[in-house]
Amino acid sequence: MKCPFCGENDNKVIDSRLSKEGNAIRRRRECLGCSRRFTTYETVEEIPLMIIKKDKRREVFSREKVRAGIKKACEKREISMDAIESFVEELERDLREAEEKEIPSRVVGEKTMAKLHELDKVAYVRFASVYRDFKDVHDFVTELKTLLDQR
Repeated sequence: MKCPFCGENDNKVIDSRLSKEGNAIRRRRECLGCSRRFTTYETVEEIPLMIIKKDKRREVFSREKVRAGIKKACEKREISMDAIESFVEELERDLREAEEKEIPSRVVGEKTMAKLHELDKVAYVRFASVYRDFKDVHDFVTELKTLLDQR
């Protein structure tokens, strides 16, 4: 680590501790050249999760887009923002734990629907209607019959 004051490469770590948020290690260092102290932070470098869209474009995974879709599906339902946030965190964790770093949007949609199916059936049908692009009432009825048959 290069000293920000004199540019010397030799330094020693005086103190290490976890940051307040717990997502970084804070290190106090002392330069062996000028004896001044400075702080560095060590964090995990995450590889961006890429989503392959239907038209083969690649886009960085966006928690905000997923959260907005789930919030819309859960509108006027008794589902707390904490539950929605937990939902998004769990979904992102599932996607990041996959071996692949490029995931088809279809997989994200299916995982979202599966989790919504467990959380709230009405929100599930709302999301499915947009995701599966229902064209008419017949598509809705077919999905509802499938849902009722699973009971």
